[in-house]
Amino acid sequence: MLQTWLVGRKGRRSLAADEDTILKISQVLNSLPGRPPGMPEHLTEETTIVGDLKLDSLSVMDFVMALETRFDTIIPIDGIADVRTVGDLAALLQPALKQVPV
Repeated sequence: MLQTWLVGRKGRRSLAADEDTILKISQVLNSLPGRPPGMPEHLTEETTIVGDLKLDSLSVMDFVMALETRFDTIIPIDGIADVRTVGDLAALLQPALKQVPV
């Protein structure tokens, strides 16, 4: 399978995320209780998990568990370590999400 790679501002490489994947991530995020104040309404590939979404480490783990449950997949912990943006997360999830209806 041919994959398209993007080089981010800091030189990190990630799979190109499509809007559908970002929408699915947004739906899971919005389903979580206790939305932090100031969290953006719309996500983009550049939205940062910690800075823009204001998720602390416990909230990130809750978010990851919700993604795993919703999409019946396992997100490898070593993959999460490199995730900084919604685009990074979408690239990590895209193979599993292609098999899940909206």
